[in-house]
This record gives sequence, C-alpha cells and structure tokens, in this order.
Amino acid sequence: MAREHIRHWKIGDVEIVRIVELFELQGLNEILFQSCSPELVKGYDWLVPNYASPDGAIKVNYQAFALRIGDRHIMVDTCIGNDKHRQAPIFHHLQTTFLDDLAHAGFPAASIDTVLCTHLHLDHVGWNTRLEAGRWVPTFPNARYLFNRKEWDFIHGLVGKEHAEVDHLPDSLQPVYEAGLVDFVPTDHRVTPEVWLEPTPGHTPGHVSVCIQSQGERAVITGDIMHHPVQCAQPDMKTNFCNDHEQAMRTRRGFLQRNQDRAALVIGSHFCDPTGGWIVRDGDAWRFQGE
Repeated sequence: MAREHIRHWKIGDVEIVRIVELFELQGLNEILFQSCSPELVKGYDWLVPNYASPDGAIKVNYQAFALRIGDRHIMVDTCIGNDKHRQAPIFHHLQTTFLDDLAHAGFPAASIDTVLCTHLHLDHVGWNTRLEAGRWVPTFPNARYLFNRKEWDFIHGLVGKEHAEVDHLPDSLQPVYEAGLVDFVPTDHRVTPEVWLEPTPGHTPGHVSVCIQSQGERAVITGDIMHHPVQCAQPDMKTNFCNDHEQAMRTRRGFLQRNQDRAALVIGSHFCDPTGGWIVRDGDAWRFQGE
C-alpha cells in the first residue's frame, strides 16, 4: 500500500497520524452488521463515494493511530499484525508494511512509549507483538501497554466458548503481559494532560475511546462504538460483534449527542477517507461530515 494513505491531524500541540493496514475493504455489509442492506445504504447519498460504493457496498479501513506530544510517542490500537493465524481469510497470515509505514511517519517501533488499545479484539491488538525467530515478542519493547482489567477479564473469559475468536490471546496479548509490559488502568485513565480515556462500553465491557485536547481544540478516536459512518444515520444498527447491543446503542447515541455541533473532531477507527470529521444533526439522527 502506498504511503500517501498516511494521514496527519494537528490538535493544538498534539499530532495525530493514521497508519492503514487494510485499505477500503468493500462489501462487508453482512459481515459487520446484522442488517445493513445495500438498499438502506443507498438511502444516504452523503455516504457515496467515500464511505460506500454507488451500489450500496460499505467501505472500511483497518488502521491505527500514533500521537506525538513533545517527546511522547503513543500508539492508539495496533491493527491486525503480520504472520498471524486467523479464522477470517482477510486477516490470515498478513504481510503488510505497517511497521515501515509507522517508521516513515516518524514513529519507529523503539520510540513508542505507550500503547493504548480501545479494546482487545484481534484487529486492535495485532501489532502488539511480532514474530522473531519463531517467538512472539513485543513489537514496542520500550512501551507500557495500558489495558483495563474489565476488558482483560472479558476477553480471557471467552476461551472455550462457541464461536469465540480468541486465537489472538497467545500471540498478541499474553507475550506482552509475560514480558512485564502491561499496566492495568481505569477506563477513564488520563495518559497525559492532553490525552485521556473515555469509557464507551457495549461493543465490549471495557471498551474506551481516546480523547485529545490541546490549545482549545478537541478530538476523539472512536474505537468500535461505530464501525462505519452509516451508524450516525442509523445509531441503533447492530453489529455482529458487540457484546451488549442495548448498551452499545446507548453509548453510541450519547457519543453522537456529546460530539455534535463541532464539539470535537471525530476520528473513526474504521472510517475510510476522510477519516476525521464532524457529527452533524440530521433530523432525528446524525450524519458524518468528513473533513
């Protein structure tokens, strides 16, 4: 993938950089959502062409974000990762340029001091580790990996349950824990004066979004409270991956209400370009106005 897909935002003194691992995957309507027909998507013309094709196929990215605050280098989520055995063919044994792209953007792996994961699903923790001489080792050996205990216990509690995808526990989570790099923090933890976590449960019990504020400007990285901008127009749309659908809907509606009217630049963790934009009230719901 070409490096022109790297994106930059400036929020006061904070630089936010997007690194894409999988770009503009199309036609995942039925994979991501319980009910998201092409006909429904075509009813929102503002989704085309950036977030959906003219025939109603949604588009999504799998991506991560790096923050630069002075001499601090912070990762927000770590995508899927190379060489990993996954049930989903689109994730299985990837070979991407993610780490090279990250270094090209000014964030070599050794420079990362903090890793924040909005939640512990496999597509948000994969580059926590990399394969070296047949072993999974921490990708960011100089970082503290910040998890919350509720999320950690939830993911580990899925082991042995039917249809649970937990292949990532031994290759993406346990190695950083066993290396002594994990700190358990509350879901409202403040990382720096400019960056803090906001509890946004529902998709998973310990899910968080990442808030950034500096010099009077504010942004928020969503995590998976929304997978696609269509959920602004359809905030009660259910995914196939949320743990608690009713709570996820309440969380999403609250998030949209709090961040409407340009209260914050919203950066969608799975949104294609423009990934950052504004929540705009649209009748009884909202739309996403990319910037």
